[in-house]
Amino acid sequence: MIKYPLLVPEFEVSNIEKTKQVYIDIFGFVVSFERPEEKFAYMERGDIHIMLEEATGPGRRFHVADLEYPYGRGINFQIEIDDVDVVYERIQRSDLKIHIPMEERWYRRKNVELGNRQFVVCDPDGYLLRFFTDIGERQA
Repeated sequence: MIKYPLLVPEFEVSNIEKTKQVYIDIFGFVVSFERPEEKFAYMERGDIHIMLEEATGPGRRFHVADLEYPYGRGINFQIEIDDVDVVYERIQRSDLKIHIPMEERWYRRKNVELGNRQFVVCDPDGYLLRFFTDIGERQA
């Protein structure tokens, strides 16, 4: 039996095929399974799992108001990957909007700082994805 993460976000998207290709070609996800009749795809990149579902597709929907760009206002998804520079290069060659360019950022946790090499990109529907690679820790 497959063990799935305890939390898997589901993004309602405007065009499932377009968004799915971005997640595959640029972000490095694979389709684990699909329900084309529902315009739904379950995507994985190692231990990272997300679901995509076309907002105007058939069946029930989980939004409580009309969706308008940018979707997902007020949230960003931090995603740890080993190849942050590779993904960043792919994004730079695409038409996706980089919200925060590549940076090294240190976040304090008590008396230690945790380092990230990171950037933030908008997916085709404006969901903010913060891809990062861990660069270690240091004393605060």
